[in-house]
Amino acid sequence: MLLVADVGNTNITFGVFFGEEFKGGFRITTKIPRTSDEFSVAIEMQLKQFGMEAKEIEDVIVASVVPNIMHSFNNGIMKLFGKMPLIIGPGVKTGIKIRSTNPQETGADRIVDCVAVHTLYGGPCLVIDFGTATTFDYVTKDGAFEAGVTVTGVQSSAKAMAGDAAKLPEIEIKMPNTILAKNTIQSMQAGLMYGYIGQVEYIIDRFKKETKLKNLKVVATGGLGRIISKETKKIDIYDPELTLKGLRIIYEKNKNREGTRYDNMGDMED
Repeated sequence: MLLVADVGNTNITFGVFFGEEFKGGFRITTKIPRTSDEFSVAIEMQLKQFGMEAKEIEDVIVASVVPNIMHSFNNGIMKLFGKMPLIIGPGVKTGIKIRSTNPQETGADRIVDCVAVHTLYGGPCLVIDFGTATTFDYVTKDGAFEAGVTVTGVQSSAKAMAGDAAKLPEIEIKMPNTILAKNTIQSMQAGLMYGYIGQVEYIIDRFKKETKLKNLKVVATGGLGRIISKETKKIDIYDPELTLKGLRIIYEKNKNREGTRYDNMGDMED
């Protein structure tokens, strides 16, 4: 079996695949400092909850946007599975061309999303990943990452609102029943969620206008994408495991290649 890991700023999301079959996933927080031993223990415990043993994992592939934890994380993988993970970085075959002005600035997670959406859903396509930041990435018909937009994530927006205003509390992120709010918490939830949906819809419309692709397919992923996608008709598909599937696809392109394992995270142009 293959273990895939998406190391984000808030969580590390893991998935286990048997061939193309997704067997299950789990998360651990990124923000708690961990030694390599602590990473090993945390991952092993989560696998056991699925009835899996570390010895069943044949290989590991990782995409990371958090370089400062990768030394401990990689060593934790090595201790648990006896091998270094394949890291999305220079030298890794993706099948995606990056047409941004500075490809080295493109996050590994965004490249993985582009690989997944083009392989699974075709192009042209707009992939939206609702994470700590929300990213909008335009993938052309021929499989090129053409352009991208980055905005503050839903949770980050909520924290900023509560943190910067003394009398505003922290709120649960959920859709209110109405925009006609009657109290402070409902008012904040209405402003956050309806405002965010409006932002998402405007950016989608702007992409369609500037690309001249009225039927541009829109695919969303990320935990909070489930909430947003239910509230707008402008998102065509919600795929919660899109990034994990992309990691599996990239692994299949590279599993027989030598010289593709690294101790740090990087970005690439295929």
